[in-house]
Parts: sequence; structure tokens; C-alpha cells
Amino acid sequence: MKKSFVTIATVAVVGISSHFAIGTAHAETINNLQNKQAQIQNERSSIKAKLSEAEGQIADVLMDLKELNEEIKQVEQALKANQKMIDDTNKDIDTKKKEIADLQDEINKRYDILSNRMMNYQKSGGNIGFLDVIFGSNSFTDFISRVTAVNKITSSDADLVNQLEEDKQTVTAKLDELSELQTELKGMQETILVQKEENDAKKKELKQKQDTLQAKISDLKIEESSLASIESEVNRQLAANRAASNPVASTSSSSSKSSGSSSLTQLSSGASVTKAGSNAAQIAINAGYPHLGTPYVWAGKGPGGFDCSGFVSWAYRQAGISLPSSTAAMQNSGTKVSYSDIRPGDLVFFNTYKTNGHVGIYVGNGKFIGAQNSTGLAVADMTSGYWKNHFSGHVRRVVK
Repeated sequence: MKKSFVTIATVAVVGISSHFAIGTAHAETINNLQNKQAQIQNERSSIKAKLSEAEGQIADVLMDLKELNEEIKQVEQALKANQKMIDDTNKDIDTKKKEIADLQDEINKRYDILSNRMMNYQKSGGNIGFLDVIFGSNSFTDFISRVTAVNKITSSDADLVNQLEEDKQTVTAKLDELSELQTELKGMQETILVQKEENDAKKKELKQKQDTLQAKISDLKIEESSLASIESEVNRQLAANRAASNPVASTSSSSSKSSGSSSLTQLSSGASVTKAGSNAAQIAINAGYPHLGTPYVWAGKGPGGFDCSGFVSWAYRQAGISLPSSTAAMQNSGTKVSYSDIRPGDLVFFNTYKTNGHVGIYVGNGKFIGAQNSTGLAVADMTSGYWKNHFSGHVRRVVK
């Protein structure tokens, strides 16, 4: 899902870029540029609305995930509690089974004792019967004593056996109850496990939805960033056309710029400069480091805010070299070199909203310093990710 959405978003950005591409071969009228500006602003408003909607949907998903996680927690607790009851019941069942076995042993022993006693009463000297035990008394008193003794012995043993049988029945009934409880607890455990599986499936579905929405937001931000770059170029050309329509202001501005840069070496197309007594390339690179994090500002050319070409022009100005202030002009400054011969200080170009639409200064180890609208002034890696995919291969050397 994410892959397909990225493809769609990429096609959309390419389509938008093609639709709003700013021609460099001929100047457009102020009216045309204003129309493009309005169209881009409408597109950006639409994308921002989609972003807001997607972010709202993610908020809903996160709320659902929070509630589901709480439910999952409760189910886990129920599983543990129910399992403990099952374990306790199993222990009780084992205990009751042992009690029944012990009672049965005791009953068997009592039956054996009673049987032996009856046999002893039936014997007297080897062949005298039970009645002889009673009628062999020496006196009436002796007779009564013998009868009483026999009755007590037989009745007490019989009562004990009966009591053991009753205890056995009681324990057996309790064992039956525990067995029924065990069956119910196992059924409950299965129900809870089914609920757990359903919750896990819901969580997986919500996470997939969250990932899809995050991908959508990421693609919308890329699209919006691309439109912002296109709008910036439209604004630049619009400002240039307006300045051209007011020659007095343009002349004054040119005069001021000329007087302010009289100490700089001006680079023409195809020319390169050696700055005597210093490493101009390293000076330009070092000039940017103290300002890392400076926000991206359209047409920004100073430490308070930079755009990509504005930073490169400003950095080399600190080294005493004057560069054009637009990427369109910079792509022809100095001399072209191959990427295999690249060295710190060379200008590197990237295909963003247009061919060679972004520029930075190579610092070595596959990295460049530049003003990006997503990060402000930063050192970025051009050997992986976005900048690797958008590196045009175009490298210009402006100092020898």
C-alpha cells in the first residue's frame, strides 16, 4: 500500500512540476506568472487540507490503539487470573483424590479389624463358637459383661466404618464440584484466548492503517515541499519581471550592488579563479559551519536566512569571490568537472523541482553543505536517500 501511494505521489509531483515548470529560454509576462502563482497556492492549500485530514485520521487511530491496548491489558490480566484459578483447582482436585484414597484405605483396614474380631469371638480354644464366648461366663454378672463388651466392639467398629463411608461420599461430592469448575475454567480460558487473538488482529490492522497514513503524510509533505520550491521560483521571476518593468529602481539597485562588491572577483561563465594566499574553497565552506540551523528563507542571502543559491553566493563572497545568485546562472559558473574528480568547494547540483534546481557546496566524504527548505542550513549526505536519488551529476569548480 505504501509503495503504491509513493508512486502515485511521485507521479503527482512530476505532473505538477511539469505543469508549473518555469521556462528559462524566454521571459514570461507578469500576468502569466501571477496566474501560476495563484494555481500553485491553490494546490498547496489543497495539499495542506489533505495533510490536516490525514493527521486527524492518525489521531483517531492512535486513540483507538490506546483503547485497544487497555483492553488487551485487561484480557492479559484475565488470562493470568483464570489460569491461577485453574492451577488452584487442579491442586484441590489432587488433594481430594488423595483424601478419598486415604479414606478407602482406612475403611479397608477397619473391615479387616472387624472381621478378625468377629473370628476371635467365634473361637475359644480352637472350636468354641461366638455364643460360647457369651454363655461360657462363670456368673450372671460375667455374662452381662461379656454381652456388653461384644456389643460395644461391634457397634463401635460399625459406626467407624459408616463414618468413613460418609466422609468418602462428602469428599467425592466435593471432587465432582471441582471437576465441574475445572471444565468451566477451561472453557473460559478458551473464550479469553479467542478474544486475545481478535484484539491482536485489530491491533495489527490499526498499525497497518497508521503506517499507511504516515506514508500518505510523508508523500504529501514531499509534494508540498516541491510546490513550495516551484512557487519560490515563480516569485523570483515575478520579482525580476517587476524590477525590469521599473528601470529606475533596477538601475539604482545594480549601482548599489556594484559599489558594494568592488573588492570581489566576479566569475563569468566558464571561468575559474585562483585566490592568492588562501584556500578560497575552504574559506567558503568554513563560513557556513557557524550558521548551521539557519532557517530556509526564499531569496535569503544573509546569515539571518538563506535559500540554496543565496547561501552558496554568500559563502563564496566571504572568500572574496562573487557568484551569481541563482541556480540557473551558477550551473554555468566556473568549469565543469566529473564527479570522480570532485573535491571540497565544488558546487553540486540536484534535480528537484527542475533540472539543477538545488545547489550546495561539496565538503568531502560524500557530503555537502547547503540551505534546504526542510532543514535550513545543514550538512547533508548525497550518497544515500533523497539527495543521492536527486543528484544530477552536475559539478562546477569555481576555484582552482
